[in-house]
Amino acid sequence: MKTGKILLLTIVTNFCLALPARASTSGGASPAIPDLTATPWGIAALLLFVAAYLLVISEEKLHFRKSKPVLLAAGLLWILVALAYRQAGLPAADYHNAVKAAILEYSELLLFLLSAMTYINALEERNVFQALRSWLVSRGFSLRIIFWLSGLLAFFISSVADNLTTALLMGAVILAVGQGHKKFVALSCISIVVAANAGGAFSPFGDITTLMVWQKGRVEFSEFFHLFFPALINWLVPASIMSLAVAKAHPRKISEPLVMKFGARRIMALFLLTIATAVTLHSQLELPPAVGMMLGLSFLGIFSYYIKIMEKRRDWNEPILGQDERTGGATGDSYFDVMNQLARVEWDTLLFFYGVMLCVGGLAQFGYLAKLSHQLYTGMGATTANIMVGLISSVLDNIPVMYAVLTMNPAMSHGQWLLVTLTAGVGGSLLSIGSAAGVALMGAARESYTFSTHLKWAPAVALGYAASIYAHLLISRALF
Repeated sequence: MKTGKILLLTIVTNFCLALPARASTSGGASPAIPDLTATPWGIAALLLFVAAYLLVISEEKLHFRKSKPVLLAAGLLWILVALAYRQAGLPAADYHNAVKAAILEYSELLLFLLSAMTYINALEERNVFQALRSWLVSRGFSLRIIFWLSGLLAFFISSVADNLTTALLMGAVILAVGQGHKKFVALSCISIVVAANAGGAFSPFGDITTLMVWQKGRVEFSEFFHLFFPALINWLVPASIMSLAVAKAHPRKISEPLVMKFGARRIMALFLLTIATAVTLHSQLELPPAVGMMLGLSFLGIFSYYIKIMEKRRDWNEPILGQDERTGGATGDSYFDVMNQLARVEWDTLLFFYGVMLCVGGLAQFGYLAKLSHQLYTGMGATTANIMVGLISSVLDNIPVMYAVLTMNPAMSHGQWLLVTLTAGVGGSLLSIGSAAGVALMGAARESYTFSTHLKWAPAVALGYAASIYAHLLISRALF
């Protein structure tokens, strides 16, 4: 499963080392960045990044968290940058300002995600996702209807939640109703992976790559919705083909009643208000989206205090058997508290983003991204290069790929920026290992959904990938 990623990393490394020692100012890269790619420091930096990313790829096998190698590589890589600049007699201010800019970009991303992840954790704690799963499981729909509903819900849910959470939620539904229907589970998992990745491509909140593009100002919030129909087509094409292989049988109806906890609906409303706040402050006052998201986090913090007071009052009046008798109900730790949800944020993922962004920023200071920008966007043309970005994203994580494109900052039209946003988002669906959603479902449904199962339907997914690109070129042709 990991061979493809290792092979591509080897090819990219050899390609970068073989590039001619010529700085390029085309494609939007800063002309002030020197060409240090042929120096021992530059070669060592590239090999260090590749070695760290190989450990990231092997996380599942080694059980070595992905943040650890990239954190180490980020620190060492910037030491190499400093040594290279000093040896070349270049001013320290050049790399000092560059690393500060990279840290600032990461800080904005961190604060944004911190708020969004806390809201998602709060909704999960209030049984919002579990209630949705319970409702779907207890309806008694046919397998084919469940196949379409799970994909459709994954498409829309992933536009506000991350694709990993969405995939696990809908995957739990499929596993609950698909017992004894192995083919149905496999096809539904493929559909969910494609839908979750596609849904995240048309919303700044749906994927880390779209968030980075929005925060960089390459695409405005409302302009992401130009990608709605191309993203929908990306899922509909393979889903239509795969649905023909899904039986019309009815699974055994499962009675699994589950209700949402107190305050769940109001937390959903506050999350929508938070999104609106971030968008409004960014568009009207030109404040970073992170400012609006952190303001929205305060909404949740204040409301969590109200929930805690109400839950304590309820438990004092109605003591619950088996709980702390001194408090007349729940213990202090069991009440809803926003800080508990904040503590459950995926810090390994957030620290991984830090390592990746600092590593890519460091490689840019050696001149690697200027050369890649010249080779890709000047040599191949923007459309071909952006399609290639999506193909690379099916093997490598799309976050470093997109951050590299943003750091290159190639000179291209608005339509092309939307195109690379689309391809980087949906390209991970081409292989099961191309996105967090695919990897997660391979673990959850390991007996039915595998790398080879997904690969069998890869032509249908690739057809959807091509159709979505064509749809975007057609719908947004005025932007090119």
